[in-house]
Amino acid sequence: MNTTVVAIDGPAGSGKSSVSKAAAAKLGFAYLDTGAAYRALAWFCLERGIDTVGADGITDALSEFDFSIGTDPDAYFVRVGGDDVTGDIREPRVTKIVSSVARVPEVRSYLVALFRKIMAGVPNGGIIVEGRDITTVVAPDARVRILLTATEEARMGRRSAELTGVDASTTARELSSRDAQDSRVVDFMNAADGVTTIDSTDLDFEQTVQAVVGLVHSAVDKRGAVDKHREADKHSAVDKHRPHNP
Repeated sequence: MNTTVVAIDGPAGSGKSSVSKAAAAKLGFAYLDTGAAYRALAWFCLERGIDTVGADGITDALSEFDFSIGTDPDAYFVRVGGDDVTGDIREPRVTKIVSSVARVPEVRSYLVALFRKIMAGVPNGGIIVEGRDITTVVAPDARVRILLTATEEARMGRRSAELTGVDASTTARELSSRDAQDSRVVDFMNAADGVTTIDSTDLDFEQTVQAVVGLVHSAVDKRGAVDKHREADKHSAVDKHRPHNP
């Protein structure tokens, strides 16, 4: 399967979801928002009245968690059972508990396996997978691995713009709290070896998208050149061993 996997990590407010979706659309790639799966499970637990303080109830919920997600960046959806929860999973009540859900080891193992299955099912082309531990856990062998980040001030400003009716101080507290909680599970603030950092602090949205697209094009072109070189070497080796007619 000739699928180009692009893994993008980043903290809250870095714009990784919107940038990843737009970049996927430009490239003609599939798009997978892994954070939506954790949010959908958190929403499911809330709807079922499941205690999310302890791990047992969350783990038990996995057996009834009928989750599906769209990978077409132009037709994105999140469903649990027959319910479209694309908007519901962004509610503040979900945001408040999603880190608690994501910290459960059984949940992470279950969903990482699901993410890899989705990635493997993508036809020839490519997929952009974004989240918090994509470059190191979900897709450490991805062709392109990116850490998308920005200063805390820039991230707070972007998040405030997304949320209507929420003051800046509340946004700052929630952003810091989310980063602190999630950092207990995975280091998403520092790029691992082989991961390219894109700091979008001084970039607008389109410039950030183009930076991602440029990295992907560069990696694909480089891989294509390597493959052509290997193919030429293979043919050369065959020619050397081919008997010559006198």
